[in-house]
Amino acid sequence: MVTFVMPKLGADMTAGKLVAWCKHPGDAVARGEVIAVIETDKVNVDAESFVTGVLDRILVEAHDEWLPVGTPLAVIRVSGEAADAVEPAAATPVGPVAPTVSAVPPKATDAAERAMKSLRISPAARKRVLDLGMDPAHLTGTGPAGRITLEDVERAAAVAAPPVTAPADRQLRMREAIAAAMTRAKREIPHYYLATTIDMATALAWLDARNRERPITERLLPGALLIKATALALREVPELNGFWQDGRVQKSEAIHVGVAISLRGGGLVAPALHDADRQDLDELMRRLQDLTVRARALSLKSSEMTDPTVTITSLGERGVESVYGIIYPPQLALIGFGRIVERPWVVAGEVLARPVLTATLAGDHRATDGHRGALFLVALDRLLQEPDKL
Repeated sequence: MVTFVMPKLGADMTAGKLVAWCKHPGDAVARGEVIAVIETDKVNVDAESFVTGVLDRILVEAHDEWLPVGTPLAVIRVSGEAADAVEPAAATPVGPVAPTVSAVPPKATDAAERAMKSLRISPAARKRVLDLGMDPAHLTGTGPAGRITLEDVERAAAVAAPPVTAPADRQLRMREAIAAAMTRAKREIPHYYLATTIDMATALAWLDARNRERPITERLLPGALLIKATALALREVPELNGFWQDGRVQKSEAIHVGVAISLRGGGLVAPALHDADRQDLDELMRRLQDLTVRARALSLKSSEMTDPTVTITSLGERGVESVYGIIYPPQLALIGFGRIVERPWVVAGEVLARPVLTATLAGDHRATDGHRGALFLVALDRLLQEPDKL
């Protein structure tokens, strides 16, 4: 048996609402199949099962209350397991939980750190308390001499909800969540920033020729080229693709590019385009359009929210020529693209008007340095000069 829990769908999520169940007890469940709809501060998410089996029982019915991340919601009997093989109490929590850093407001974190100075608590337990935003005064230690262990923290977290601010206005909740995550990112991540200007003449000419004989609905946009080139450049500089977790780098073999999408009424989300390096441009364009439509309809899948290994943000359509973003924890980098503009450019000794693009990189100095970041931007530029190879 495994327990399907309230998933953590991003670094800024501490709780969610169970909107609806898509399966009933006794129904077969396939890995990756949607079994519930979860409301977050930003969007409604189709939560997917991470195992194949049978929905054995539902522990929480759909309702309007906010439930903390990690709350047991249902029990799934894994394929081949007898119905009475394991009691629910022995079930192992499983859910679409990415290696993320929870968003705890600075004042709450500072108060917890002060409170723990007088406690006997292990380093791992101390970090977990801060990640969960727990009040350490309510913890009971079971280790030697009453020392608080990581297991003590996890046990307390399973029965006590962290404080959640849930005003009726979803937009207000979203801004609060984003503010908490970005504040912590700027406080904890030693950012470094690099920028380069890329001549886009070759790429745009290639796009124009390719789109000329296509119907409007099937035309490629420059964004598809930028995403694919980013993904391929990450193959060359893989240190930028992954997570900072438990005090060290965890590289990701898969390249899931999170794309920042502005939402109607304000706010944004950055769901993943899975395996962006392996998709051809036509498939990437179709998936980007679908992702944008569903994000703005507030309907995304849990894997799309938890899987990004790097994020791209583009403000070119807003008229901005360059953007220097904040890394979305626990990712290691954020790539920014501005508006394509005509500028004087030297080509073979002549000054010509050329369409150019400013690309920026925000990197985590704990994982990489400016040398590796520069190699990434050089690779990005080179790839965009050969669009037919993307």
